[in-house]
Amino acid sequence: MDQLGTQTINQLPSGAALIKRELCYTICFIFILISSIIALNLGSSSRSLPLFRFDHFFPRKLPPPFPHIHPLRACDYSYGKWVRVDKKNPVLLYDEDCPFLDPGFRCHRNGRKDMEFQKWRWQPHGCYLPRFNASDFLERSRNGRIVFAGDSMGRNQWESLLCMLAQAVSNKSTIFEVNGSPITKHKGFLSMKFQDYNLTVEYYRTPFLAVLGRRPITTPPQVKLIVKVDQLHWRSKQWKGANVVVLNTGHWWNKEKIAKMYGFFSPHLSFSLHALRFLVCIWLHNWVGLVSFRGCYFQEGGTINMTMDVMEGFRRFIKTLVSWTTKNLNPEISHVFIRNHSPIHYMNGTWDNGGVCAAATEPEQDYRKLRPESWNNQYIANAIKEINNSKVRLLNITYLTGFRKDGHPSKYREPGTPVGAPQDCSHWCLPGIPDTWNEILYAQLLSMEFRTK
Repeated sequence: MDQLGTQTINQLPSGAALIKRELCYTICFIFILISSIIALNLGSSSRSLPLFRFDHFFPRKLPPPFPHIHPLRACDYSYGKWVRVDKKNPVLLYDEDCPFLDPGFRCHRNGRKDMEFQKWRWQPHGCYLPRFNASDFLERSRNGRIVFAGDSMGRNQWESLLCMLAQAVSNKSTIFEVNGSPITKHKGFLSMKFQDYNLTVEYYRTPFLAVLGRRPITTPPQVKLIVKVDQLHWRSKQWKGANVVVLNTGHWWNKEKIAKMYGFFSPHLSFSLHALRFLVCIWLHNWVGLVSFRGCYFQEGGTINMTMDVMEGFRRFIKTLVSWTTKNLNPEISHVFIRNHSPIHYMNGTWDNGGVCAAATEPEQDYRKLRPESWNNQYIANAIKEINNSKVRLLNITYLTGFRKDGHPSKYREPGTPVGAPQDCSHWCLPGIPDTWNEILYAQLLSMEFRTK
């Protein structure tokens, strides 16, 4: 009996062994518990499991403090919807006191009372549009040049960007026109300098972007005017070396061109007689279909094509434009954007036949009511795709702008406009829709990791 008891006692673990085993069990349990909590914590939102947060010991990878500066992934900002915002989430990045605005774009000062059109923001499908950061944009553009070239819609966008950037500059006197020229829409070239950043933001008024000229002496007498589809406007040499280049054309080439003619018949607007003749020429090409009517023809390679219509002329010119950007703009320096068509919204007639848009006070809600996309948009998109150059991009604003029938100056035009003058349903009030174009421009530049060298 004593021998059995002694054997049993010897088989029992000692006190030290018991403590060691219990400690091992405890450590294993704590390890499993912590591992489970960490796994749950990492797989949940920051608001989950508030009593079991281990951020101090196992810091989570947080987004940058300014997420709008570095978009998380590529996004097609072109398609989405307009969302009404409240006072807690203001949309406006500046106001009509901005000194760089054309009087014709200051719709509130010109008598428009309903300003609901300024209370909408663009929400792309499946991603977010980064908030515009003027300070960041200016810093990224330091010692650089931003160029806009094209028609008066480009002027709309240029003025919008000036005002957006100026919000980050406390002393507005450090922003000035380099040649001392007044800010007027009648100027063909303007360059605004942001002195603190050694940055210029330039505008070149070249509605066709192409070369217009008289007929060569050796051509048939019916040829009165030519447009050279294989040559860019002579000012294009001044765009070389720019860090950001935004080009637009097409309004003067499409079937809605008649809606722009009133600007060129203004007695206050100086413009080449040849350009005016070409304006009439293109209108007749589109509406009458006669290539040779009034002696307007397209020239390519030194040869005048007596049968080329305006669509083919535009297609060939856009290929010339895109090719020029790849041959003349250094991709290490220049980021190029070709902006497509900005829709007009004349209702119940054309610009000179009772067309209006003053009654529109909110965006169109039904995409099925948008006008068909213009044919020149497809030519622009195809030409950009063909070159496959990541530094030449389409700034696609047609779809989002098509909804905004409420954003035009309409009857609230600049002081001095004659009573009964046509409504302006092609340009845009500022602040307004072009601000969104520039927000998308900024977002695209962020995705390209833009910064001057």
